[in-house]
Amino acid sequence: MTESLTRPPAADPAAANPADRPTRPGRVRAALHRVRPRNRTRPRTGNRTGNRTGPRTLPPWAAVAATALAGGLLGAGYGLATTPRYTATSYVVAVPTDKSDPASALGFAQAYGRVATQLAVLGDAQMWAGVPVTTLERSVRTATSPDAPMVSVSATSSRPEEAADMANAVSRALTRHAETSADDTHVELRQFARATEPTEASSASSTVTGLVGASAGGLLGGLALLVRPRRSAREPGRAAAGPAAVPGPASAADVRGQL
Repeated sequence: MTESLTRPPAADPAAANPADRPTRPGRVRAALHRVRPRNRTRPRTGNRTGNRTGPRTLPPWAAVAATALAGGLLGAGYGLATTPRYTATSYVVAVPTDKSDPASALGFAQAYGRVATQLAVLGDAQMWAGVPVTTLERSVRTATSPDAPMVSVSATSSRPEEAADMANAVSRALTRHAETSADDTHVELRQFARATEPTEASSASSTVTGLVGASAGGLLGGLALLVRPRRSAREPGRAAAGPAAVPGPASAADVRGQL
């Protein structure tokens, strides 16, 4: 007989000893352990504390400080660019005659305070003031008191001497008009105090305008912070890039190949 030339197949060591073969759950875990690195997501960049690195945002108070600073600079610039204004004031008093009483003088003082800025009085005052009537209408103001029969005439100008001249001119013209009707009203107007040249400007200085501008700027910045849209609440230390990627399940073919 001829000897068989074919070699019998080698016995599988795992088949020879069934006890040495891994159980099915163990084989599944081993297959998943090999497949997991394929689906691992790229780690997020961050610092040691877990916060995402990126450009730092300014604190909320920085916007308020910036708007306050801008408002202060604008206010100070406005104060420096504006020409200072000077105000001079003269006073006239209503005096009752023998045929009148103090109550009538008080009432006529109120009436003369309203007449002082009318064209009939300002037309005469322009001759002594040396300015046109339109300037007097724009610069002269009067005021009366409910307790005293007195009229104050105030004039404002960029030159102190011109302000004093306008106030005195209107007071003089007003007393002249009161004299022409004194026989009927039984009240006379007399000059109580002349206007003098002011030494200080009545308009706000650059310091005051700067403080006002800074206050307004800070207020606007605070209001802007209050009305700005709120961001959605996030846990501290988490990135805002979106939901974390979940590894996909291992394919059945890969798992079957490992079993």
